[in-house]
Amino acid sequence: MNLSVVPTLTDLRTMTRNPRRDLLCGLTVAVVALPLALGFGVTSGLGAAAGLATAIVAGTLAALFGGSARQVSGPTGAMTVVLVPIVHHYGADGVLTVGLLAGVMLLGLAFARAGAAMAYVPAPVIAGFTLGIACVIALQQVPNALGVPLPRGEQVAVVAARAGEEFARTPHWPALLLAAASAALMLAGARWKPTVPFSLAAVAAATAVAEALHLSVTRIGTLPAALPAPSLGFLDVGRVPSLLAPAAAVAALAALESLLSASVADAMRPGERHDPGKELFGQGIANLAAPLFGGVPATGAIARTAVNVRTGAASRLAALAHAVILAGIVAVAAPLVGRIPLAALAGVLLATAVRMVETDAVRAMARATRGDALVLVLTAAATLALDLVRAVLIGLGVSVLLALRAAVLGTRLTPAAADELPGPGTGTVTYRFDGPLLFAAAHRFRRGLADVQGVTAVDLRLSGLTAVDATGALALRDAVDDLRGRGIEVQVTGVGDGHRRVLESLGVLPVVPSPNRYEKQPGLV
Repeated sequence: MNLSVVPTLTDLRTMTRNPRRDLLCGLTVAVVALPLALGFGVTSGLGAAAGLATAIVAGTLAALFGGSARQVSGPTGAMTVVLVPIVHHYGADGVLTVGLLAGVMLLGLAFARAGAAMAYVPAPVIAGFTLGIACVIALQQVPNALGVPLPRGEQVAVVAARAGEEFARTPHWPALLLAAASAALMLAGARWKPTVPFSLAAVAAATAVAEALHLSVTRIGTLPAALPAPSLGFLDVGRVPSLLAPAAAVAALAALESLLSASVADAMRPGERHDPGKELFGQGIANLAAPLFGGVPATGAIARTAVNVRTGAASRLAALAHAVILAGIVAVAAPLVGRIPLAALAGVLLATAVRMVETDAVRAMARATRGDALVLVLTAAATLALDLVRAVLIGLGVSVLLALRAAVLGTRLTPAAADELPGPGTGTVTYRFDGPLLFAAAHRFRRGLADVQGVTAVDLRLSGLTAVDATGALALRDAVDDLRGRGIEVQVTGVGDGHRRVLESLGVLPVVPSPNRYEKQPGLV
């Protein structure tokens, strides 16, 4: 199977066309990514260092081997939603093993060309998925924002409620004020100057205030000044079978979010298209390597990718520079980064969750049709109550059912116009079928023909048939047999070449070598 797995000469040449601009873009993205990587590492349960390792290692490899020139990869809020219960059940080593297995699965998806399936995910499913993720991310930040220990539990709404109860018993106002101020500064700054990375400004200001006033708030803690040596010490082969299901969920989410992020980058730069197979390969390599350095599973990051595109990134060099600059920041300022209050990161992630939701798009889809609104709400609710992969599957399932319902309602079996009838006194009625004759419409079709009375012959014209499956073909055969059993002669005409084989194989039409002979058969034609 033809899949390019290494950067092409064209990729390498584009990295040298405007290196100054790409390096500046990389610096901007690194400034945006630093607090997010720290925050998502903390939220995942593996700590800030794990988030930074992911941003550096996965960010480098996905930029080199991925299928989008402007994609930025790293830890994301969506992935932390999946990782929290995995940490709870299997511990930190289990998460690292899951990341490794997910990397292998992503490579398999890449070589299977599964990336093309992204085109079939309906927009309301994506909107509901994003809305649900935003709600979960916001709820995850409640304990740190309130400055209370993380309560026990897996369901984020329950954990957030317990944190609220703990805060009501023993209020900790410094943490809440730092979180609120950080979120407010980031949201206000984004409205004023969208291209300025106010997230870092909010974290820096909160840290300075906490230090100056000696506030009693929880800090990130000690960070290593460099990445640890790669190691497979976390891998317990005996646990692999029990981790396959969580790994499949992580791989599915990584594929979905990365391809969605790459599509967003394409939309922001019309005329450019990512390679979905190569993108999955790059994410697979990134997720294979990140756990070796203590990193969590990674995906393409929509917010950081959007910043990269908006600031004018011209090639993969910008995403590579972002990872290298993050490594430099950690090496130079690890002690300072370790002083950042967790409440400040919680405020930044709360603001990020708010900005994830495109309210105008959500309103438009909710108003479009009842079906679109139902899919959006169900996907969002399932994301909150269950998990992201099952939420997407539920959204897709409901979308398919609604599409089938629309197909059924779109089928029509109608008498032909008077000037199309063979003539008065012949006892023949002509029916025209329009639409798909699929399993969902089969019962309706049979019921329509069962009502035919008082005629000696029926001319059933299928020139308007758009699709047919085995169930539909069998329904047609049964309806024709029923009519002929009542002494009514039936003639089937207008069958397109694309549908003849199905009807022939199930005995609806006789197998005749020459298509022209269909019009000469006395019964079924």
